[in-house]
Amino acid sequence: MPPDIDALKLVALDADDLSVVSAHLQDAVAKVADMAYLPKEMRFAMLVNRFDWAAAARGQTMRRRAGVHFARVLSAQTRGFSLAERDTVLNLLAVEFQEREAPSGTVTLYFSGDAAIRLEVECLEAGLSDFGAAWAAGHRPLHRDRS
Repeated sequence: MPPDIDALKLVALDADDLSVVSAHLQDAVAKVADMAYLPKEMRFAMLVNRFDWAAAARGQTMRRRAGVHFARVLSAQTRGFSLAERDTVLNLLAVEFQEREAPSGTVTLYFSGDAAIRLEVECLEAGLSDFGAAWAAGHRPLHRDRS
């Protein structure tokens, strides 16, 4: 089987890197059951079905299974959803890093419906990796112009 040349494997070590990862994760969907904070390992990870915006630029409507992880996580907090409702599906809008005392700071994952995950990190160390082949998506996410 030939390699999937469109599969992403990205690393983020600063806010600029994370903005690239965030752009590729815009409109990814994730189940609460596919998220985990592992305090002993200082790690947060989640599996998502991300909308492939690069394929959309070529006229294709595709999704890809991807893993996202953050290392050196000191704490994790959620807002706007319950971890007990494991079948809840969240739509990821953006991921941002706010540096406090270099190199530490806060990573915030923003979801639709005012939901969020806030990660306090020693430093920014994140990754995004696609798994498996892409599949046809039912539709392209729409964004209303707020101007």
